[in-house]
Amino acid sequence: MSLTADRPNTSAPERGRAERGRTQRLRSGLRGLLDAAVTPLTVDDVLDHFAPLRPAATGLRGRIVSVEPETADAATIVIKPGRDWAGHIPGQYVRVGVDVDGVRLWRTYSLTHGPRPDGHLSITVKAIPEGRVSQHLVRSARPGQMLQLAQAEGDFVLPQPRPGHRIPLLLLTAGSGITPVIGMLRNLFSRADAAAMGEAYDIVLVHSAMSRDEVIFGAELRAHAAAGRLRLIERHTDTDGLLTTDDLLAEVPDLDERLAYACGPAGLLDTLEAFYADRHLTLHTERFRPTVIAGDAEGGTVTFSGSSTSSAERAIEAEGDVPLLDAAESAGVLMPSGCRMGICMGCVLPLTSGAVRDLRNGEITVAVPGETDPAGVPIQTCISAAAGECRIDH
Repeated sequence: MSLTADRPNTSAPERGRAERGRTQRLRSGLRGLLDAAVTPLTVDDVLDHFAPLRPAATGLRGRIVSVEPETADAATIVIKPGRDWAGHIPGQYVRVGVDVDGVRLWRTYSLTHGPRPDGHLSITVKAIPEGRVSQHLVRSARPGQMLQLAQAEGDFVLPQPRPGHRIPLLLLTAGSGITPVIGMLRNLFSRADAAAMGEAYDIVLVHSAMSRDEVIFGAELRAHAAAGRLRLIERHTDTDGLLTTDDLLAEVPDLDERLAYACGPAGLLDTLEAFYADRHLTLHTERFRPTVIAGDAEGGTVTFSGSSTSSAERAIEAEGDVPLLDAAESAGVLMPSGCRMGICMGCVLPLTSGAVRDLRNGEITVAVPGETDPAGVPIQTCISAAAGECRIDH
């Protein structure tokens, strides 16, 4: 006769699933009690307040660690990211959400660092006239301030060298266009195998700024040049004038043999792209504004309707070559935004009547009441301009 008590004939996997089910029910019940205790908030709201950088926080966030001046108009913002930060490749950019006067505005900045032992991020911002976010970050941001972050994006990155193969590079930058490139250089020259990296790349850097004092990271770039890590060609427009393609050919006669990267103002990039296209060469560019084509600049009256504006309706006059997003913000209309270059879809609003023109290709989008969708036609306000009178549901 067996002395073992009868028990259900369940397998170990079945018992494990049952135990996990009981644990999940217990957690769910406890979560419900805690949520009820902090109503109208939730437990996540409370945790986000006390531990905003935790992995489960609502949206990826970062805390400003320091604001370090670079020039009279530029500063490096060092940020401790939340634990959900997935890392980046030097040369990539990050979208940053900043609360300015109670309004969250998003802008895009290059990451200006290589590997950091502390795990922090850095962006370097140049304050531009009338730039609400750039002026705030350079002039007013302080350690401890919280920011919203997106994950790193972009393909403006260097190729990995093959063993025994040296890659000739030409880096063309102007103004704050040096920011993605400094991240690349810091990655190369701060590594344990920095000497090997120096042998793997033959780097020529052509950088233009208004004056010597306005060269962001000037001392660091000159130190790299003095150490023989790269050849630095500085162009100061207050004394040297604007860089031309003839200047470039004279300074870098072997440019046809170099892998080229460029970042800077739109005018410079437009010129370089045309120059490289004429020579049937490839140029990798990084832009933080869309390429705007020439075309009909009719413009018109844009009416914003909806509860998000300061009144039931707001009408502004918009030029035909100015993005609706910029025109609206200049007039004091609070607008959703993101990358500001037609990628992230963070600025989309419905066009309910009238016409707008895509500044990248000239295409016209029309909304006709009674014919198109009653909810409107979604448009990206950062790359669309008024093409006559139009109405947007805000």
